[in-house]
Amino acid sequence: MVTRQTALKIRKTHRYLGVFIGIQFLMWTISGLYFSWTDIDEIHGDQFRKENVQQAVFKNLKSPSELGPELVISSLELKEIANNPYYWINQTTLIDARTGSVKEGLTQEEGLLVAEKYMIEGLEITGIEKINSTGNHHEYRSGSLPAYVISYDTPGNVKAYVALKDGSFQTLRHRDWRWFDFLWMTHTMDYEGRDNFNNLILRGFSLLGLITVFSGFLLWYTSSPSVRKISKKIKKKQSHKSNIKA
Repeated sequence: MVTRQTALKIRKTHRYLGVFIGIQFLMWTISGLYFSWTDIDEIHGDQFRKENVQQAVFKNLKSPSELGPELVISSLELKEIANNPYYWINQTTLIDARTGSVKEGLTQEEGLLVAEKYMIEGLEITGIEKINSTGNHHEYRSGSLPAYVISYDTPGNVKAYVALKDGSFQTLRHRDWRWFDFLWMTHTMDYEGRDNFNNLILRGFSLLGLITVFSGFLLWYTSSPSVRKISKKIKKKQSHKSNIKA
């Protein structure tokens, strides 16, 4: 049986570990509840997107082989931007599929038309701005840049993002997604990219959590009246046997 002084040290260690780890345990529980009670499609903002996006049909397009003898094509995609056809070549160059001229990014009007194609009708636009860079905690941190941000007059502060380089509709963000992103960060404890489950902070807190649980078991063992009674009985039996042998 451990001494009273050792038992007090175990109790003190368990108490401080409980306070320190308990805050993170609370965040894990809150975020887990939020994830299990939310619809991931709503988090993605599908309720703000059109269900069926009509693709335009084009005729009389230039053949890619006619765009220039010096052009080497490794990838090619036909895109529609403001009802006009463009070739997106090698993930770097946007070329008018009718004239063969190179297009240097989208105008604001074209960005609005791209967003209009994908967003549901009835949303009032409150503003559009161009962004060239984003920080590690920006809601558009992994998207193509530069990009247009189109803001809508909604309770959830909905924003749509359109890439300038190729005119693609990148994503949309709203209040519920931002809550999800924050809670996901506290859940994974990856305060940079959000999705790294192998970061040192998470590993450290996981180990401390395990130590806290084991210290709790040890504390129960050292302070349990039942364990003390059993220990005393064992000692009495051992003492009795020693006396008999003597």
